[in-house]
Parts: sequence; C-alpha cells; structure tokens
Amino acid sequence: MDPLKPLKQEAGAPTSDPSKYRRQIGRLRYLCITRPDITFDVHKLSQYVSKPCNEHWEASEEILRYLKETPGHGLFYSNETDHTLSIFSGADWAACPDTRKSMTGYCLFLGSSLISWKAEKQNTISRSSAELEY
Repeated sequence: MDPLKPLKQEAGAPTSDPSKYRRQIGRLRYLCITRPDITFDVHKLSQYVSKPCNEHWEASEEILRYLKETPGHGLFYSNETDHTLSIFSGADWAACPDTRKSMTGYCLFLGSSLISWKAEKQNTISRSSAELEY
C-alpha cells in the first residue's frame, strides 16, 4: 500500500460488489498466518468491509501484486539461533484519520525467528503522545 496515501472511510465511489471485497479481505486475512509482512495492511483494509470504496479495492489488489512478486517471503524458523527472547513495541499517536484513535503493537522474536505479533487500535482517544505510551 502507498504510505503517502492514507485510507479513509469515505475514499471515493463505493464498490459495485461489496461482497467481492469482503471475500478478498477474508482470503488475505487467512494468508496473514504465514505472511506477517502483509498483516498490518490487511488489517487496515479490513476496517472498511462494511462500506468499501474503489480506493480500498485498489489497495487490496496492490497487496495481491506484492504477494505475486514475493513468493519466497514468509515465516522462517532457524534451528541455528541463539534462543534469545526479544520484544519490540511501538505506537502511532492518532493514526486513524476517521476516529483519531492511536495504534499500538508489538512483535516477539526468539533469536531471529518471529514467533508472535499484534497491532491494534486503542479503545480510547489519547490526547497526547505521552498518554498514548502510558
């Protein structure tokens, strides 16, 4: 997805067949199990399944093009790792342009292998980046 073009709920004309968009997002969510590199984008697009627009459909098609170009990407668990547990977290204050809610997330590595990750919108609206981090 284009990082310079943020998606919004009202992003152009509605799609002619919303069920087609919903099926495509469902298939992409299933792929997130083995392709964590598309997880953020797919979950971002899944916010718009109730009323998808053509811009949302085009963004989902962009993910499919990326998947076609990168068939060798995915999870890899090395048996020659140092077994150190590393956790990284991050936050994006007021990331959603529709609700102004913040995004938080983390990823957990065992050595160099990704074993768990999560990104979600916070339930409340933070008034500052310091409040978000807390």
